[in-house]
Amino acid sequence: MTLHRDLPRQSPGSDDTTRHFLSLASLAGRLPTRPRVLDLGCGPGRAALLLAAEAGAHVTAVDLYEPFLDELRAAAAARGLGDSIRAVNADMGALDGPEFPDGSFDLVWAEGSAYIIGFDTALARWKRLLAPGGVLVASDCEWTAEEPSAGARAFWDPQYPLRSRAAHAAAAVAAGYDVLGTYLQPESDWDEYYGPLGERVATADPAAAGMAEALAFCREELEVRRRYAADYGYTGYVLRPVDPRWRTRPESAADVAAVHAVNAAAFPTEGEADLVEALRKDPDAWLDGLSYVAEAPDGSVAAYALITRCRVGGVPAAALAPVAVSPQFQRQGAGAAVTRAVIDAARAHGEQVLLVLGHPEYYPRFGFTPASRLGIRPGFEVPDEAMMALVLDDAVEPPRGEIAYPAAFGV
Repeated sequence: MTLHRDLPRQSPGSDDTTRHFLSLASLAGRLPTRPRVLDLGCGPGRAALLLAAEAGAHVTAVDLYEPFLDELRAAAAARGLGDSIRAVNADMGALDGPEFPDGSFDLVWAEGSAYIIGFDTALARWKRLLAPGGVLVASDCEWTAEEPSAGARAFWDPQYPLRSRAAHAAAAVAAGYDVLGTYLQPESDWDEYYGPLGERVATADPAAAGMAEALAFCREELEVRRRYAADYGYTGYVLRPVDPRWRTRPESAADVAAVHAVNAAAFPTEGEADLVEALRKDPDAWLDGLSYVAEAPDGSVAAYALITRCRVGGVPAAALAPVAVSPQFQRQGAGAAVTRAVIDAARAHGEQVLLVLGHPEYYPRFGFTPASRLGIRPGFEVPDEAMMALVLDDAVEPPRGEIAYPAAFGV
């Protein structure tokens, strides 16, 4: 750790990225005014300091390396944040003491540190710490190239095998989370980390105990990044445990009649119910596993959401429609639960961009923004704010151009 001591960061990152993660965490509008934050693997505390200063957070910052905690304590005191940040020497993988009771934090924060115990292990162990409506922010390294180079694999596979965005999303869903948002960190975040580290490597004394091996590894790491930066990156995941009131799942053959009934009841006519049936019969539109239901307490279908194939400028994309809730379950969270579930499924399916034509007051809570900002437009007149898009994989440039819907939509 001597090689890393007094460096501003211990992983790729920036203050702007921390702010962006915070904005995604606040998207659902459930964070309190002064959130209780648990910053795990805090290092010298760049994120903890920002969260305390700009979000008014009460931060419990955890690390096993006492010199990092000393740096954080000194920085917090110098900035007048000593009462807002508590630095604790503890193991992020074994937070079993009385200081870490169940449901005690509004935000669990892990920028660049989840890999220490593994992303899946982190999601499983830290979930209990979240208060109702609480959010977990965790970043991890992942492949951004569909076919990573052999040289990149030779470095990563033996020490920390990377996986794709879709595989990370699927792991989060399997662990019982909704994915509120993702963010591929820019190359400048790597520069903030590797710039100071490279300077330290160039001036470090290789004769110091253990330093030769550490220097050799760091030089290899820096060279791999220089050569294969397009193959992998750090992505932040903003996660919240699923709403326990509503069990969501892909529809089964036994649900077809109930799905028709829910859509017929939710809208003034049976047009949406008939649309689903027409899409179900169109092999070019139907995407297996992206027709989702939310169950009522008695196991009946309470809500429904469907994603099918469309095209943007001739490139495959996905469309969310319809979303329907049985009248007796409306305004109780069933629609939001099934919408988040089908979006999570689309992300795990490897979809890159999702479109919706809907209420501009409702869909932004899921991360949708006007499609026009991405250069995407419908082939018919519609208010700009009602035609929205959600980028599911920002490692890939989204398509641009006119939307072509399946024939069943009649547009």
